[in-house]
Amino acid sequence: MSHAAIRILGIDPGLRRTGWGLIAVEGNRLAYLGSGSIATDDRTSLAERLVTIHDGLARIVAAHRPDEAAVEATFVNRDAAATLKLGQARGVALLVPARAGVPVAEYAPNLVKKTIVGAGHGEKAQIRMMIGVLLPRADPPSHDAADALAIAVTHAHHRQSLRARIAAG
Repeated sequence: MSHAAIRILGIDPGLRRTGWGLIAVEGNRLAYLGSGSIATDDRTSLAERLVTIHDGLARIVAAHRPDEAAVEATFVNRDAAATLKLGQARGVALLVPARAGVPVAEYAPNLVKKTIVGAGHGEKAQIRMMIGVLLPRADPPSHDAADALAIAVTHAHHRQSLRARIAAG
């Protein structure tokens, strides 16, 4: 029995650059559909930068019509102000697909690394190399885009168990 492909949008939120990656999943086959990043101008206000992220993601969601989305969970670091700003960018990344009616899952950075590289502490170059193996047609233009594809692939691998847990209630 053939099922229609599920389009998954992965989002790697960041205030400077928010990466996005779109894949299709059919059974256990993955296909690369697109990737990129939304850059903000660090000379503008925080509010203006959040609008740039919002509008960029809204265009991507409208153009590509994903069935599901996945966002990387906030990485907390020693700089509270930077963590708070990242959290605000992540809020926009969660809001945009949700407002479009797209279910959104969240994944911890270590789970993404473990899923893609096999260890919870993979370097960005390792993630990018493995994305090339898992999605041979992928040519992400930046580390942010490669990370977003990794988040989408992680969701593809974990979505069935996630749906089972939700159904079990």
